[in-house]
Amino acid sequence: MTARTHPQSDALDPGLLEDVVAGAARLTPEQALDLYHRCDPQRLGLLADRRCKVLHGEHIRTYVIDRNINYTNICTAKCIFCAFKRKGDEADAYTLEHDVLLEKVSELVAIGGTQILMQGGMNPALDLDWYIELLTTIKERFPQVHVHAFSPPEFIEFVNFFDPPGADLKQKVKWVMERLHAAGLQSVPGGGGEIFADEVRRKIGLGKCDAEAWLTVMRVAHELGMNTSATMMFGHIEGIADRVHHMNLVRERQDEAINDLSQEGGGKYMAFISWPFQPSNTALGNVKEWGFGKGDDLSQPFPGDFVARLDGLGKRSDHPKFGLRRRVAGASAYLRTQALSRLFLDNIYSIGSSWVTMGPHVGQMGLLWGANDMGSVMMEENVVSSAGSTHCLNEPMICRLIRDAGYVPAQRDNAYDLLKVHDGPTSPDLAITDWSTCRPERLSTAQGTEDSGGCSVAGGSQESGESGMVSLTIQNSD
Repeated sequence: MTARTHPQSDALDPGLLEDVVAGAARLTPEQALDLYHRCDPQRLGLLADRRCKVLHGEHIRTYVIDRNINYTNICTAKCIFCAFKRKGDEADAYTLEHDVLLEKVSELVAIGGTQILMQGGMNPALDLDWYIELLTTIKERFPQVHVHAFSPPEFIEFVNFFDPPGADLKQKVKWVMERLHAAGLQSVPGGGGEIFADEVRRKIGLGKCDAEAWLTVMRVAHELGMNTSATMMFGHIEGIADRVHHMNLVRERQDEAINDLSQEGGGKYMAFISWPFQPSNTALGNVKEWGFGKGDDLSQPFPGDFVARLDGLGKRSDHPKFGLRRRVAGASAYLRTQALSRLFLDNIYSIGSSWVTMGPHVGQMGLLWGANDMGSVMMEENVVSSAGSTHCLNEPMICRLIRDAGYVPAQRDNAYDLLKVHDGPTSPDLAITDWSTCRPERLSTAQGTEDSGGCSVAGGSQESGESGMVSLTIQNSD
C-alpha cells in the first residue's frame, strides 16, 4: 500500500521525517525540494541512512560482477554531454562483431561474473536480426548470464530504424521488445534518463527520446514481466526542481507498475542510480560555469533554478542565460541528491552509489547516505571513461570499501538476491595480506585496447605501477 502524503506538514517537521524513515509517509515534491535546500546536509544523510537500514538491514551491502559492453559507438543522437558517440566515418568509430562480443561474455564467465550490461550508440546500420542473433547465441552458449540490455533511447531508435507494425509508439515498442525478449533479453537498463524536464532534455540531448517515450519503453518492459532500473544525470544546466520532477515521474510510474502489474507477474523499477555530469571532452563541458561568465550575478538564482518547475514545464525563455551556464555538482551535491532519492523514492528497492563517476571514497560515503549497493565490479566501461572518469575497482577493493564503511560485502545478481556473503577469512578483501600488491589492472575497452585508468575483478600485482592505482583507506590493517 502506498504511504500517504501530508502536504500541509513542514518539510523539516520531525514527525513527518520519522514517518518517512519508517515508510509510513511519503514526501511531496514540494517537501522534497524544500528538504534539499533547508535540511542540514549531515542530517539529510543520516535520515537517508536510517531509511536504507529499514529496507536493507544494518549489516549487508551489495555489489555485482558484470561487464558493461558498449557494442557500437556509432550514434544518430547529438547529445552535447557525450564524449563517446561517433558519426561513423571517424577512425575510432566501431561496431563489434558477434564473435568479439561472445568472447567478452566468455571472459566475464571465467571470473565469476553473472551479468552483462549491454548498451550502445543508436546505429542505423544494424538490423533487428543482428540483435536477435546476438541474444540467441549468448543465451545458447552462456545460459547462466543475465542479459541486461538496450536502454529506452535505443528502443525508440529501434522503432525508427525497423519500422515495426503498431497503431502507436507503445505497440511498436512492444513488437520489437517481444522479439528481443524471446531471444534472450531479461531486463532493461535505465540509461538515457538524463533529466526528464523538456527544456533541459532538448538542450542537452538533441535527437534523444523525450521523457514520455522513455517511460513508455519501461512500461512495456514491465508489462512483459521484465524489471528495469532508472537513472538521472545531474550537475549541468538543470535546476534542483528538475531533479525532483525527474524522481517524481519515476515514482509515479513505479506506483502504476506495482498497482497494475504486480498480481500478474509484471516487472518494475528495481533500482535508481544518479550521478553528476562528467564534463571532459564534451561540448556541454565547454559551457561556462555559473559565476565565471560575463555579467553573472551570484546573488541571483542559478539560471537552471530560475527556469525549473516541479511539473517540468519551465520555459527556457524565463532566463536569458538558461543553457548557457552550468553548475558543477561536487561530492556534497552528489551525496545530498542521492540521500534525497532514498527518502523520496519510497517505492524503489535499491539506491546505487556511483563510485565510477565520483571516485571510490565518495562512492563509499554513498553507503552512509542512503545507498545499499556499490554497483559493478567493472571489467569494461567506455562511455563515462570517454568523458575523463577513470575510477576503477577490482573485487577485493570494492569489498574492502564496503567493509570499511561498516558493512559485510555481498555479491548479488540482477534481482538483488545474494549470491555470496563475504563474512569469512576467504573473502576477497580479507584474503589479501599485502595491499600494496593489489593494484588495479588496466580497464578493458570495447575494442580490446587498454585505457590509462584501470581495474579488473581479480586482485594481484602489476609491474608497471600505473597512475590508475586506487589508494584505499584501510582500517585495522597494521
